[in-house]
Amino acid sequence: MTFKAPVKDMLFAMAHLAQLDQIAQMPGFEDANLETAQAVLEECARLNEEVIAPLNWEGDKNPSWWQDGAVRTTPGFADAFRQYAEGGWQGLQHPAEFGGQGLPKTIGAACTEMLNAANLSFALCPLLTDGAIEALLTAGSDAQKATYIPPMIEGRWTGTMNLTEPQAGSDLSLVRTRAEPQPDGTYKIFGTKIFITYGEHDMAENIVHLVLARVTGAPEGVKGISLFIVPKFLVNPDGSLGARNDVHCVSIEHKLGIKASPTCVLQYGDHGGAIGYLVGEENRGLEYMFIMMNAARYAVGLQGIGLSERAYQKAVQYARDRVQSRPVDGSVAGPAPIIHHPDVRRMLMTMRALTEGCRAMATVAAAAYDAAHHHPDESVRRQNQAFYEFMVPLVKGYSTEISHEVTSLGVQVHGGMGFVEETGAAQHYRDAKILTIYEGTTAIQANDLVGRKTARDGGTTALAIARQIQATEAALAASGSDAARAVQVRLQAAREAYEQVVAFIAAQAKANPVAAYAGSVPYLMLAGNLMAGWQMARALLVAERELAAGRDVAFMQAKIATARFYADHILTRCGGWRDSIVAGHDAIADMALDTY
Repeated sequence: MTFKAPVKDMLFAMAHLAQLDQIAQMPGFEDANLETAQAVLEECARLNEEVIAPLNWEGDKNPSWWQDGAVRTTPGFADAFRQYAEGGWQGLQHPAEFGGQGLPKTIGAACTEMLNAANLSFALCPLLTDGAIEALLTAGSDAQKATYIPPMIEGRWTGTMNLTEPQAGSDLSLVRTRAEPQPDGTYKIFGTKIFITYGEHDMAENIVHLVLARVTGAPEGVKGISLFIVPKFLVNPDGSLGARNDVHCVSIEHKLGIKASPTCVLQYGDHGGAIGYLVGEENRGLEYMFIMMNAARYAVGLQGIGLSERAYQKAVQYARDRVQSRPVDGSVAGPAPIIHHPDVRRMLMTMRALTEGCRAMATVAAAAYDAAHHHPDESVRRQNQAFYEFMVPLVKGYSTEISHEVTSLGVQVHGGMGFVEETGAAQHYRDAKILTIYEGTTAIQANDLVGRKTARDGGTTALAIARQIQATEAALAASGSDAARAVQVRLQAAREAYEQVVAFIAAQAKANPVAAYAGSVPYLMLAGNLMAGWQMARALLVAERELAAGRDVAFMQAKIATARFYADHILTRCGGWRDSIVAGHDAIADMALDTY
């Protein structure tokens, strides 16, 4: 089936949950109103539906391949990337002074979700380029910004992030790639980097590698890591391309999913040393790279949402078409489309509710990012920055974990045909698995949530969000409708479970760190579930008001039904997670290591 971008639901989340009208009042975003957002999303939908989505299955059947140091991407990818770049999509939310359009992240996030729903393998190239641009905007010199950012925004060059090495996965203190200072102020880079997404390809003229390495004599550990620009082709003073740099792709990985995205092993310095240019100051590389990593983590959350949307659409279409068995209520005399069967409807509603809940959560997080960077009031900026930072591990961790659930349900809806590659459901399931791993596994996101986002301030930020949720509970109680009252009961129970876990984490993080961190992933799942459920509760209140006014009746009725389902079937998971965190940590630590 063809992909249809969920523009209406995206605009609903922007207008009513993220308050796009308030973002449009901030300096620099004056033109970013709902009318602009609709025009941008509709044009983005056209490109993704007509050009990029049709290449998704082709990329799985005919993935990128490596030969003699060169990588050839799936037929059609290079032309699609050209159209993507010519449309200005790479620069959508980057500054106008470098050739971007300067739109808010709130609008850019919706476009990113669409792109990933259309073709996850294709979308990874723009994703990494966005991260490289953000890192240079923050830490690059004026000359570096002028040299590297405009060509990346134009799509003539792309960007990568080079962290991982064979011995250094999540533990970057083990990075051994070295950088030797040269008399002219450059550095020579030597080492091996693995798992480099789009580290080599044929879709752009040049590739700007951002590389973590140690300067000769630097301290051990993360304090001795620096960040370098290492372009595939050196850049002449006039901006033209010069000689090939000493960085080469020596192989690409053969993967479970995202097969069309070349995951490269890059070798630096086999022929005298790759020329690198220091970004910022020596030994502050990890600090700078975290800018890129946080951008990528949020974007990976959007990948999970986009992939969930694509799997849901495919499952619904199949459920409407597949005729099998008589409905249990006798509503159809003979065999009927399987969408009539209660358990199929349960699966489809789970897929829909999880996807819409995470989309709403991510949209609200994007709005907080925009306010944190553009609101004129410093205190408002600080509050929104704290909220956004708390939300990043949830958007990344929860949205990707649910994408695995949603795509698995998509296969289940298809039954035996879901296990057959030609239906396409299996590709979504395979593609989804990487999302919980790269840019930091779910456990790494959860450790961040426990340590930096909860224990560090004693749960202050986490509990401040709980107070906002209480305000939504009060509004639900005041609504008077059966649906609102039912959601209020479930939301309150989930919020109370969350508060109990926050108190436990804050108390145990130093006193008994094993107990606190043993429950880190369940805590992330509980918090992500609650944040998404909170937004669905807010959406229900909006939908009730719109329905009362007679606006878009079918859409608003569906929104109310989806929010009610989320509360009854998904928010109810929170109590179990609370119990496993608060009371179940001993069961993890009791087993002797040599008896596993």
